[in-house]
Amino acid sequence: MASGMQEKQYTPSLLSFFIYNPKFGPREGEEEKKILFYHPSEVEKNEKIRNVGLCEAIVQFTRTFCPTKPAKSLHTQKNRQFFHEPEENFWMVMVVRNPMIEKPSKDGKPATIEYQEEEILDSVYGAVLRQCYSMYKLFNGTFSRAFEAGGVELLRQKLEKFFYRYLQTLHLQSCDLLDVFGGISFFPLDKMTYLKIQSFVNRVEESLSLVKYTAFLYNDQLIWSGLEQDDMRILYKYLTTSLFPRHTEPELAGRDSPLRPEVAGNLLHYGRFLTGPANLKDPEAKFRFPRIFVNTEDSYEELHLIVYKAMSAAVCFMINASVELTREFCEQLDALVGPQLTLLASDICEQYNINRRISGPEKEPQFKFIYFNHMNLAEKSTIHMRKTASVSLTSVHPDLMKILGDINCDFARVDEDEEIIVKAMTDYWVVGKKSDQRELYVILNQKNANLIEVNEEVKRLCATQDMTTLKTVSCSCFNDSISVMQ
Repeated sequence: MASGMQEKQYTPSLLSFFIYNPKFGPREGEEEKKILFYHPSEVEKNEKIRNVGLCEAIVQFTRTFCPTKPAKSLHTQKNRQFFHEPEENFWMVMVVRNPMIEKPSKDGKPATIEYQEEEILDSVYGAVLRQCYSMYKLFNGTFSRAFEAGGVELLRQKLEKFFYRYLQTLHLQSCDLLDVFGGISFFPLDKMTYLKIQSFVNRVEESLSLVKYTAFLYNDQLIWSGLEQDDMRILYKYLTTSLFPRHTEPELAGRDSPLRPEVAGNLLHYGRFLTGPANLKDPEAKFRFPRIFVNTEDSYEELHLIVYKAMSAAVCFMINASVELTREFCEQLDALVGPQLTLLASDICEQYNINRRISGPEKEPQFKFIYFNHMNLAEKSTIHMRKTASVSLTSVHPDLMKILGDINCDFARVDEDEEIIVKAMTDYWVVGKKSDQRELYVILNQKNANLIEVNEEVKRLCATQDMTTLKTVSCSCFNDSISVMQ
């Protein structure tokens, strides 16, 4: 078949995204006042009003069946609509076009379109919609706070400024089970190196008394955090899918080649600000840092976010937003943190490589897995080779990822521990295991295995990898309490 006659496949895409409050336009003729944000903005006014009105009607209709649980999604042949009420009377709606296949017809007839309605998982895209709100709240606070501070116009301005840029980073074709979990990948570390990091954090917080919270990451994996779990979860997503990828560049020769600390007076370092001034020596440098909002359910803290990196190690310093950050403070932070963080990054890299040599060469396993712990948000995946906001490279077929999502949906319906084993059409075995707030998903490539053999293989995996530790030990601090992660 000629290339022009081949089937074309289209992945899920964003059709529209809007936020409304039915209390802002209760009377006839005032419907447009309900709309706080609408994407795409060029849509004609009457169509916006019609689409918002339809969603409002759907939500109200479903409330008659279950007043405490309004509609979460609406399935149609061509698209899927997702609804989320993050704050009372504030509704967010995301409309996603279903994936489809365009099949050429003979005799010059128009191509036929087949919509793959069942390829989209409510759990995945519902989680994406909730992430949209969480990310907005991280940088702007709640909808209600903006409304109380400056009325509807201020709220509209904040929504327009944030979502105009954020929706451009929303690559729906890359969304999968990891978006449902929204977990944190922790860096495996031995106890002595971890204590060095803890000591470093304590010294910095003592020397720079303005610092209120600190988070330490290496290779985009978390080692230490002083934030609450939910705040660190969304900050971690921002760092690893947005900020860090924007600053990716070739690392030093030899990647983290250690500077010798025995060199007298060695003050060389490779530290730099990822937020704030790009060059401290620039007389025109701006000392403005992004602001984030944490503990929004309780004390509602507004903080400066300083992200400072040396080689593969990055530290986040959070300082009360009421404090004005000056050139002198940034120079003090750079002089104090830069040399220490450079040496610490080298130590971590060296120790990690030693541990890898001791453990021996890694063999290609017969299985791939995803693990998530609901208690500490630890996640680990050997399926994902790379996962960012714009791309999700997985080492398995999309059909297998769909099965993993289906198993996760089954787990979400019940509170009890459960195990599910599926034989895929491609001769792969897919196993889901839920136990004690932990979930493990395994893909086995054993064509001739039977159910008993697969079950035994998963038992061996749980014994060797250990569902609670997954063969790595990493410590982190959430709210001043140390616990073993992963």
